[in-house]
Amino acid sequence: MAVTISLALLFGFLLVILLRSKALGAGSAFVAVMFGFYLASTGAAATVNALMSAVVNALPDL
Repeated sequence: MAVTISLALLFGFLLVILLRSKALGAGSAFVAVMFGFYLASTGAAATVNALMSAVVNALPDL
C-alpha cells in the first residue's frame, strides 16, 4: 500500500512538471497513464470515480 501511494505521488509530481514545462509527447503520455494506474490502486479511487460520475451526470443539464 505504501509503495502504491508513493508511486502515485511520484507519477503525479512528474505529470505536473511535464504539464508546466509543456513537454508533451510519448513520455508525458506514459507518465499520465502510469499516474492513473497507480491512483486507481489507492484509496482515492472511489473519490475520483464519484467525482467523474457527478461530472458526467451534470453535463446533460448544461
